Amino acid sequence: MAGRFYPRDPAVLRRDITAYLEGPRAQVVPKALVVPHAGYMYSGRVAGVAYRQIAASAAAINRVVLLGPSHQLAFVGLALPAADVFETPLGLVPVDADGRRSLCSHPSVVISGRAHEFEHSLEVQLPFLQTVLGSCSLLPLVAGSASASTVAEVLDRVWGGPETLLVISTDLSHYHDDASAKTLDERTSGRILALDASLCGSDACGCVGLNGFLLAAKERGLRPRELARCTSGDVCGDKSRVVGYGAYAFYDD
Repeated sequence: MAGRFYPRDPAVLRRDITAYLEGPRAQVVPKALVVPHAGYMYSGRVAGVAYRQIAASAAAINRVVLLGPSHQLAFVGLALPAADVFETPLGLVPVDADGRRSLCSHPSVVISGRAHEFEHSLEVQLPFLQTVLGSCSLLPLVAGSASASTVAEVLDRVWGGPETLLVISTDLSHYHDDASAKTLDERTSGRILALDASLCGSDACGCVGLNGFLLAAKERGLRPRELARCTSGDVCGDKSRVVGYGAYAFYDD
């Protein structure tokens, strides 16, 4: 997606991400983030608010479990990649081999290069992670069709401790006028903050992964916080048919 969703030129990409990350940084580092996955010109600033929350503990985080929806391929379960390394203009990100082996025995987890090949919901997160964390291993999961309890089971296997960050990739409402979108996203945001694991695709395109994470977060007593929210209309000015974006952090008690 380099050159489409984000700049292909490494210098331009670093410059843009650095700008998105500007602002106050949290002293209490979240266990998990929910972030949008549109082109950076639309959702980069919202994503940046989330990613700067982990800057204070970047040295302690060495693994990221990344979960996003499948936009290109319909399948049942969750898909790990066949590849051992992901690449962006900022360099290489190794796949967590131990985590992959741990998940391969789960009946709802498959290995699928096709599920990852053209999937932007995970890829657009990588330059942010590379910039903030410097280096880390990645456990990337694309969600097809799966229940919240199934996703929660999978996440539980790789939850880890302070060394592991969970990143859930999703946008909010799609293709309503701006006023309607903001009303819908306000309601969805309230449900996310209530750890309501019954969201549907019209609420958030990444609802499969998000619902599973919210179920796991509720079981583990995580505390949610909304960080930022906007629509594409706030960025480009066309408010007739917009997409909603939100960023959220979840903290261990």
